[in-house]
Amino acid sequence: MGSALPEGDVAPADGLLPASAAEGDRGRDFGVYLHVPFCRVRCGYCDFNTYTAEELRGAKRSEYAAQAATEVGFAGRVLRESGVAERPVSTVFVGGGTPTLLPVDDLALMLDAVRREWGIVHGAEVTTEANPDSVDRASIHRLADAGFTRISFGMQSAVPHVLAVLDRTHNPERVPQVVEWAREAGLDVSLDLIYGTPGESMDDWRVSVEAALACQPDHLSAYALIVEEGTRLARQIRRGEVPEPDDDLEADKYEWLDARLAAAGYGWYELSNWAKPGHESRHNLSYWTDEDWWGIGPGAHSHIGGVRWWNVKHPAAYGQRVLSGVSPAAAREILDSATRHEERVLLETRLARGIPVVDSGAPASTVSELAREGLIEAVDVGRGDARIVLTLRGRMLADLVVRRLLGD
Repeated sequence: MGSALPEGDVAPADGLLPASAAEGDRGRDFGVYLHVPFCRVRCGYCDFNTYTAEELRGAKRSEYAAQAATEVGFAGRVLRESGVAERPVSTVFVGGGTPTLLPVDDLALMLDAVRREWGIVHGAEVTTEANPDSVDRASIHRLADAGFTRISFGMQSAVPHVLAVLDRTHNPERVPQVVEWAREAGLDVSLDLIYGTPGESMDDWRVSVEAALACQPDHLSAYALIVEEGTRLARQIRRGEVPEPDDDLEADKYEWLDARLAAAGYGWYELSNWAKPGHESRHNLSYWTDEDWWGIGPGAHSHIGGVRWWNVKHPAAYGQRVLSGVSPAAAREILDSATRHEERVLLETRLARGIPVVDSGAPASTVSELAREGLIEAVDVGRGDARIVLTLRGRMLADLVVRRLLGD
């Protein structure tokens, strides 16, 4: 049912933000994340805040969309009363869980609430995640009619035995079909892959990547499997039922993937994300570049002008708070300048455009050493516009690069 929420300061019941949240607000984009915490089954590797029907205990899927819409209205009031500039929404992302377990009318209701409260800019990116077995041709077309512009399918693998280890329920042969339906509806398409699943060979990985490329998606994400404590997969590995992921093999898979995608016309723009030109995920970029967003739903995180908060986890507790007119936030933190700097270095270093040397705060000697070691591109640290950009090797050792930039 998801990892534990972080600790933080007490969040006020009225949700009001400090005056600092409004500083520079007109220069930042504003996005909305809508969390749908429902899944048909719990995947063995998943650590997200999601719930199967048996785990809901007092919450009903049929009531959820109205609760989320209520929080949208609450959010609008909080921002106005906190003096934060009203801005139309640049991006909307509906994630989960499996958002498309809800009827399209429910997803449309939530999106309409966002549209009524703030407005949505012309040409905004509006995305929903979906499992291949949770949609059909009619529902995809209805999503487009409701205002969605992009759909992200959880493909994960094209190899049945790999999907079985991950507890994924869809038939891999369905992926090309749902992509075709999305194309008919005029939607941009992203496919998500996972590599490093126990028992996945290099040949298995090549099969999955080639199957994804055959669909000609606009965008592709590929994430190394992380074995999270408390998941069923972690227990299986501990008992010796499946092998641990092989770090060296994962590195080989990443290196091969990057070359293969480059040859197919996809450019990397973040460590785990590749896109055809102009099809990068604008919503995710807003996270990595310190923009503003409000996260709607149980366990959802928000960030406005250096104030970050997160909602209570369980849908029942969330619903009770929202319907009582009380902030659903479990806790919050006001980020100081040092923390914001560290987070900027951590996040922007992950991007293909990198981070300006002057903004990294790292000594010239450290930057030069990283370049000599082949972890970042050669850089003239004396130039005012010089940037730190990871090499392929640096991408695979990004955490090390960040620690050295921060002097850890």
